Amino acid sequence: MKEFDRLLEIVAALRAPEGCPWDREQTIDSLEPFVLEETYEVLQAIDRHDHAALCEELGDFVFEAVFLAQLESEGGHFTIADSLKTIADKLVRRHPHVFAREAGEAPLDSAGQVRTRWEEIKSQERRDTTARGASPEPKTLLSGIAPTLPALLRAYHIGVRAASVGFDWAGAGAIVDKIQEEVDELRDVVEAHGAVDQGRAEEEMGDLLFSIANLSRKLGIEPETALRKANDKFTRRFGVLEVSVADSGRAMKDMALEELEGEWQRAKSRDLTE
Repeated sequence: MKEFDRLLEIVAALRAPEGCPWDREQTIDSLEPFVLEETYEVLQAIDRHDHAALCEELGDFVFEAVFLAQLESEGGHFTIADSLKTIADKLVRRHPHVFAREAGEAPLDSAGQVRTRWEEIKSQERRDTTARGASPEPKTLLSGIAPTLPALLRAYHIGVRAASVGFDWAGAGAIVDKIQEEVDELRDVVEAHGAVDQGRAEEEMGDLLFSIANLSRKLGIEPETALRKANDKFTRRFGVLEVSVADSGRAMKDMALEELEGEWQRAKSRDLTE
């Protein structure tokens, strides 16, 4: 708490009339790209299990939160204390199995049960908010999922919400069948005579990716993280391929696909043994 209070004082000093000109010019809109950047730097540190980097990046991430709260406080909207109270109250409210066990309430023994109960409580909160007229538009089950989320992650959370009320595939195998169906429909578009119908191809590709996101959810895999790791793996191996080709005095653009595939397989083998 001592260091947190110190951070609050530093941010307030940066925003004071005699503070930093750059910090004084910032708005909640201008800080948006910095918040996004810090988010991905935290994720990168987590992926690498780089604890020292994670320590530093979490500090940067908290700084962005405090900075945003300082701007909102100056505008008379809320303070960082209000934000902390909101999340603390929410955590207590959505964990009755920990903080407010009711007589006769069955204990929750698995993470899946906790997630289902969490979504049930969120749904009740949305209904209560609508009943009080606190929201200009009634909130639906899926309306609370930020449309600004990466599309694959948003698809994952849409599936989670839908599954919380029983709208879900029976098992992972059923989703695999659905994926095969979407692949076949996409193949029909690609193999159709004449020019590819881009509109239909885009629709079928979207259906395929949505189904893949839901299979990921069913398997307990967060798809955005899985894809980010796959991107990193491909980037790493492609770098090895580039170095190998350059060391041989050749240019990739002059090599046949079969040659490149051979180099790729060697890069994969090296990556797996290191």
